[in-house]
Amino acid sequence: MASKSERKVILETRGVYKQFPKVLANQDVNIKLHEGEILCLLGENGAGKSTLMNILYGLYKPTAGEMYLNGRSVVFSSPKDAIRLGLGMVHQHFMLVETLTVTENIILGSEPGRGVQIDYREARKRVKELSETYGLKIDPDAMIENLSVGLQQRVEILKALYRDARILILDEPTAVLTPQEVEELFGVIKELRASGVSIIIITHKLEEVLDISDRVYILRRGKIEGERATADVNKEELANLMVGRSVVLTVHREPHEPHPEPVFEIENLHVLDDRAYPAVNGLTLSVRPGEVVGIAGVDGNGQSELADAIMGLRPVQSGRLLHLGSDIARMSTKERIGRSISYVPADRQRYGLVLSMTIAENIAMGYHDRSPNARGINLDYPAMARRAEELIGQFDIRAPGPLTPAGQLSGGNQQKVILAREFTRKPTFLLVSQPTRGLDVGAIEYIHSEVLAMRSQDVGVLMISLELEEIFALADRILVLYEGAIVKELDPDRTDEREVGFFMTGGKEKAS
Repeated sequence: MASKSERKVILETRGVYKQFPKVLANQDVNIKLHEGEILCLLGENGAGKSTLMNILYGLYKPTAGEMYLNGRSVVFSSPKDAIRLGLGMVHQHFMLVETLTVTENIILGSEPGRGVQIDYREARKRVKELSETYGLKIDPDAMIENLSVGLQQRVEILKALYRDARILILDEPTAVLTPQEVEELFGVIKELRASGVSIIIITHKLEEVLDISDRVYILRRGKIEGERATADVNKEELANLMVGRSVVLTVHREPHEPHPEPVFEIENLHVLDDRAYPAVNGLTLSVRPGEVVGIAGVDGNGQSELADAIMGLRPVQSGRLLHLGSDIARMSTKERIGRSISYVPADRQRYGLVLSMTIAENIAMGYHDRSPNARGINLDYPAMARRAEELIGQFDIRAPGPLTPAGQLSGGNQQKVILAREFTRKPTFLLVSQPTRGLDVGAIEYIHSEVLAMRSQDVGVLMISLELEEIFALADRILVLYEGAIVKELDPDRTDEREVGFFMTGGKEKAS
């Protein structure tokens, strides 16, 4: 095999700039992608990673600079141009139609056949061949709405390969995957590389850069801060280049004695999913003031339904939810928020924010009818803006100002707006679901320290996370969720990821 220096440069940018009305997102960006290479683009949220990839894929036009494909200058007017020339992109938020099958989604816009007649049999055959060739096993007739997130991602990759993509851009591909799904995805990526596909991965996860890539560019505040061969770099150097300072990669969980009486309890909870099937099955747990209880489980085992039920977003079939001794199971979401319960949802765009509203309005939401956000029956917009300005600085939210619509922020900065709102309301009980999904190492360091600060202030924290590393870093107790029930409680200081994973996948203890 040719050395990296001898490999053909298949894609190149020269002096790329992208100027938005108030933000210079990319500044003099020069990168090269070699044929059959896995290249990582690493950077903080708001560093300009996704903007650059959207330029490569034809979603944005650069303000200045050039792009070369196989040595020839190219200008993309739309993603159609990029697809036609062999580029494919899998976005962080999937572009799938849930009511269609796997095959129908993959061929959408490129249907085989003549005239108005679609040759579905031929399409299904091609999809099956592609899935077998690249180890992307999936039922071509399955409905998207019935697939796990990991399988939906496979559909997105197959959609690009169906269109003969030879360059594949993956935007935060592991953000919503379980450890097992990440391992499977990396196997697929290596298969693609072996077949000659060149891959760019946008990520903020240092471990993944070291595990999967050949080379990495580090982007900071829109500029290329450095380029490294992955074999010649470590996590600490990458983190320092990415953030511009020394970063504590693992927070230290100091010993802390929780109060004996629980602040929040769940007793024999039963909840149905959207199809009226049991999702939470007789779940019981308690959280004491001054402790972090971590729920570990493979995605799809009742996590979202449990969170919805706790916050009044989904009806409780039976069971009790006790906050400070009172059953809140029939209370409204607004009443629960008013009882000093804070919530960081897993889906920030659907449940955490109103994207068309400003940062100031989103931060005031839920407490908009009280001081300092209101005077009598009127909203106090200047006070809301001043409060938001404070929190923008405190939580390092990359935005022009408090009147910026939330929809204009990067995913990570959207998450920071939610955290700023929920962490500063002096909760007695805090429910956090995937608190650092899509965040970079600098933000993760900050959020983890804030969660532990809540614990030290005697807040009871229930954390749902797919990241076992996060569970082990923060939790005082680990509860393993399987098929909607707690099947095992473990002490993080006396167990390991292998044992937790065993119970996550339905493993049972041997009878003594």
